[in-house]
Amino acid sequence: MALPGRAARPGRRAGPPHHRAAAADRPGRPGRPARAGRPPGGAPVSSPALDLDALVRDPATRIVVCCGAGGVGKTTTSAALGLAAAAAGRSVVVLTIDPARRLAQSLGLEELDNEPRRIETGGPGELHAMMLDMKRTFDDVVVAHSTPERAEQVLANPFYQALSSSFGGTQEYMAMEKLGQLRARDEWDLVIVDTPPSRSALDFLDAPDRLARFLDGTMIRLLTAPARAGGRAGLRMVSAGFGLFSRIISKILGGQLLGDIATFIAALDSMFGGFRERATATYELLKQPGTAFVVVATPEPDALREASYFVDRLSAEGMPLAGLVLNRTHPPATTALSATRAEAAAEAVAEAGGKGAKLAAGALRVHAERMAQASREQRLADRFAQAHAGVAVRTVPAAAGDVHDLADLEVMAAALTADDADTGTGTPRSRILPQRR
Repeated sequence: MALPGRAARPGRRAGPPHHRAAAADRPGRPGRPARAGRPPGGAPVSSPALDLDALVRDPATRIVVCCGAGGVGKTTTSAALGLAAAAAGRSVVVLTIDPARRLAQSLGLEELDNEPRRIETGGPGELHAMMLDMKRTFDDVVVAHSTPERAEQVLANPFYQALSSSFGGTQEYMAMEKLGQLRARDEWDLVIVDTPPSRSALDFLDAPDRLARFLDGTMIRLLTAPARAGGRAGLRMVSAGFGLFSRIISKILGGQLLGDIATFIAALDSMFGGFRERATATYELLKQPGTAFVVVATPEPDALREASYFVDRLSAEGMPLAGLVLNRTHPPATTALSATRAEAAAEAVAEAGGKGAKLAAGALRVHAERMAQASREQRLADRFAQAHAGVAVRTVPAAAGDVHDLADLEVMAAALTADDADTGTGTPRSRILPQRR
């Protein structure tokens, strides 16, 4: 099954400009991204359209990172964008950090693992998908960047085994490492990253700094001091200080745990330096024009509050923001009849009675409810637009059911990349309802 490819439309840019918000010069809040409100005339702010079709077709786009709160459809959005890019002839790999199995199931696979798997789409491009296995990735790093003897020592270390499978922050470190590996392999011209839910989705941006703080911390420096000391005199001095330190810490942590940590740190001392350099290089890569961050949200207060956090954080970090995907919206079949008029018409039809009156009144009430829901969602979207003027938006209507297979994913891909002209009501895809004049 292939998503029909489309030729680039005349006059169309290769891709949308990435939004970088300027810092606001407000007293007491230095460095915060500017939040624009209504323009001087009081007219509502209208968000520009997020052209995802141009984004994934553009060969200059090499990395797309989807982030947002939990349960907003990031995984499905990531997979659908990958499918759309493959249909446009690109070679794509989708990396999910979310352990949920939804991505594998929607792609027709039982499961995903730490190696990219080819998805048969029937299109001109190629689509691969994988799920981050943080322990396996960590193991691969150890094996690749140390001697066989040193690797065996590290892999057997109890502290390493705990660190690599459950230690807080390890997942983000390994996500940065895996992303760097995928780009270095240069087998795909587009990498799409599906991040964990909520604010932890951006923790991998902190991986280089957190790793540096960990390695440069007092405890780590003391644990590695004996191995780093040069000459017998220096070694005796360091060993004396280390002996006192270790006796104190061993009472707190326990002698066996301290020994495991010291052995682990000593074995990884040189290896971590290379990992820190690679993580920093990947972080810098994420700031380049070839990267695009796509924030995903639903038209709910909490989800849009999280989306605002992501936009502010990305702007503060200088990351290239493509825009917001407002997922699972509920646009009405027609906007010609308002909710108030539909309710009044339903009452009039019901009072008049006659054949089919009950059915007609029911249909009018359903339309009134749909219009009321769309109005609520549009008000929330307008508030986001007022707070983040210039951030491009793409609305995606809610599907009739869950995405279960590749055919459902193609429908989602089409919804993400279709033209404004394809909407039944003519409403721009940056909105749920037409803008009032």
